[in-house]
Amino acid sequence: MQQVTIYTKETCPYCTMAKNLLKQKGVTEFKEIRIDLDPAQKEKMVEITGRMTVPQIFIGTTHVGGFDDLSALTKAGKLDELLSQ
Repeated sequence: MQQVTIYTKETCPYCTMAKNLLKQKGVTEFKEIRIDLDPAQKEKMVEITGRMTVPQIFIGTTHVGGFDDLSALTKAGKLDELLSQ
């Protein structure tokens, strides 16, 4: 299974929903980077994604996007394939 990295904030409901969806898909471990605790990580996230909002989700080296993007991948039946590469 691919390494999953997710940029989050503690009070972000979309972050919680994204983590729950990943858990439902069998992702038992992921690297969570809390940008509310480390402003330098927020700068890095914006630099590599071009986005200011959380969550920002990476599966392996693929930038999936936010929760809406993750949900769309699930509905299209493509998330399982991406996770298993």
